[in-house]
Amino acid sequence: MSGHSKWSTIKRKKSAQDAKRGKIFTKLIREITVAARMGGGDPTGNPRLRAAIASARAVNMPKDNIERAIKKGTGELAGYSLEEAIYEGYGPGGVAILIEALTDNKNRTTAELRYILSKHGGSLGEAGCVAWMFDKKGLIVFNRDEVDEDEIMEIALEAGAEDVREEDDQIEVVTLQGDFEEVKKAFEEQNIKYELAEISMIPQNTVKLGNKQAEQMLKLMDALEDSDDVQKVYANFDIDEKILESLG
Repeated sequence: MSGHSKWSTIKRKKSAQDAKRGKIFTKLIREITVAARMGGGDPTGNPRLRAAIASARAVNMPKDNIERAIKKGTGELAGYSLEEAIYEGYGPGGVAILIEALTDNKNRTTAELRYILSKHGGSLGEAGCVAWMFDKKGLIVFNRDEVDEDEIMEIALEAGAEDVREEDDQIEVVTLQGDFEEVKKAFEEQNIKYELAEISMIPQNTVKLGNKQAEQMLKLMDALEDSDDVQKVYANFDIDEKILESLG
């Protein structure tokens, strides 16, 4: 099990996720607002906004919430000032961590993330310390038991995907950033259900963790994503499925 794609799947399977729905809504509203502010309120010509709206609909966010967030971004409604910030650091075992945040107070966010990382066996690093270990790509993830592998391969390559690979119980389709929408559309047209589809920071290599470090790492990921200011967390950890099962 490695990195961001598998972590996203783990989160969806956790029963505690329902209890955090309000927090999920808050993060998505922030993303929609910033996306609309930067690229305009029309999702047709704003891929980032289109992706944010799709994520909001996937967790059944009410239409009114989405529309208000867009209007705050475009200035039609009063909103609050948010800025994007990237944080880099290390987790247990030297795992590289890349954190995307939206904040109205960088000093507060920096202090909070430094505390969370140090509490869970990690540390906050300097700008540029780990970003070079990740590539920005499109990522579409399928449950291996629910799809036909040959069909996934065929559709992906015909649509212009860069790579198709097997990862434990998943099939991952990787695309160049500019080809992501086209490849995703190809699967949607065939009514093939994916578990995750997003522009992601994909690690160039991974760090394998044993039991204790794996447990620490998963708690760290949970704590980081529980922060109101954190939008996404990417990491290059690799945890064996057997270890994951033993951790429950």
